[in-house]
Amino acid sequence: MTIGEAIESLLKHGVPVRFTAYDGSSAGPDDAELGIHLRNERGLSYIMTAPGDLGMARAYVMGDLDLVGAHPGNPYAPMELLLSHLSFRRPTVTEALRLVRGLGIDKLVPPPVPPQEHLPRWRRAMEGLRHSRGRDAEVISHHYDVSNRFYELVLGPSMTYTCALYDDAGVSLEEAQAAKYDLICRKLALQPGQRLLDVGCGWGGMVRHAAREYGVKALGVTLSLEQAQWAKEAIDREGLSDLAEVRHLDYREVMDTDFDAVSSIGLTEHIGVRNYPAYFGFLREKLRPGGRLLNHCITRSHNRPTSTGAFIDRYVFPDGELIGSGTIVAAAQDAGLEVQHTENLRRHYALTLAGWCRNLEANWDECVAEVGEGTARVWGLYMAGSRLAFERDEIELHHVLATRNDESADSFPLRPDWTA
Repeated sequence: MTIGEAIESLLKHGVPVRFTAYDGSSAGPDDAELGIHLRNERGLSYIMTAPGDLGMARAYVMGDLDLVGAHPGNPYAPMELLLSHLSFRRPTVTEALRLVRGLGIDKLVPPPVPPQEHLPRWRRAMEGLRHSRGRDAEVISHHYDVSNRFYELVLGPSMTYTCALYDDAGVSLEEAQAAKYDLICRKLALQPGQRLLDVGCGWGGMVRHAAREYGVKALGVTLSLEQAQWAKEAIDREGLSDLAEVRHLDYREVMDTDFDAVSSIGLTEHIGVRNYPAYFGFLREKLRPGGRLLNHCITRSHNRPTSTGAFIDRYVFPDGELIGSGTIVAAAQDAGLEVQHTENLRRHYALTLAGWCRNLEANWDECVAEVGEGTARVWGLYMAGSRLAFERDEIELHHVLATRNDESADSFPLRPDWTA
């Protein structure tokens, strides 16, 4: 049996792209602009020993599988086509045995996994409890301590790795990131002389914006040492050290209190759903009475517990968890916060990811030189796939604005004060 014949036998509706393999076989339309090429036996072994997205990802990251007709920094077009039209059927036991014999039993020996792949969850459990401080620090480092230069090339000058805010699709990525920070500052009603805590602060974008544009004394904390070092240098370079500070610290170790506002931009995805009560309770205690909290995070379009896919869990966000905005609102309320407003920025994140993919494609050679082609391929695949997920409303991005009420519970205005 050829590889092309095996592929055709497993698809319900045929091959939507041109498939070619190292054995000379093929499947799918001859005139297709987009395609997949399986380069060698190792790639076939990856796919056969880990059916589904994990095996395909391993072969792709190692360069054993190529997407034809699209740049690896921005493989959006073939991924959209494949996700829309590729539908595998489950073979019977007899068919599976025939396929294995036809393709070679030796292909069932798993090759070494790519170096970019994190341990499976059962192995991680042996390294420490999930969402313990030590394990959180390790998985955060896995994703964020890749290379500050790589992030500069992909994220652009803002060094902002969260959803931007687009007034329209023609706005530049940099303008949209500044607009996002400004919206958060206005939702938090920041004023000169106030104190802001930004948990999971990344490279300090929110801290610097709040200090520079609103005269706020801002403290940011991050578990990534490389982020903290970059942020400190940026603060000094911009002359903001009298107002802005970033510490390499777990947010749970922040001892300061009585903040006028707390922002959490892209942290909630990492803390674990069962830890929401402690998380929102901790942030509430950091606020003065009447203070505001803005929680910005990726959410699901529903509130049912759903496992993260194998590719995302092993290559992108180990231990990451997503849930619907309703669960986040309920957890904030149960922690004693009054939820004042929610907003869904789902479409904005799709536009943000498109911008990051364009940057990765435009700077591909330098990105590969910085982190290696395998890691660059992981990022192209992950960002293009995430863009599709946002476009299809499989995941969303929610702002949840809440307050720690004072005794009178009337410190929040009658109408939103950030829309004027």
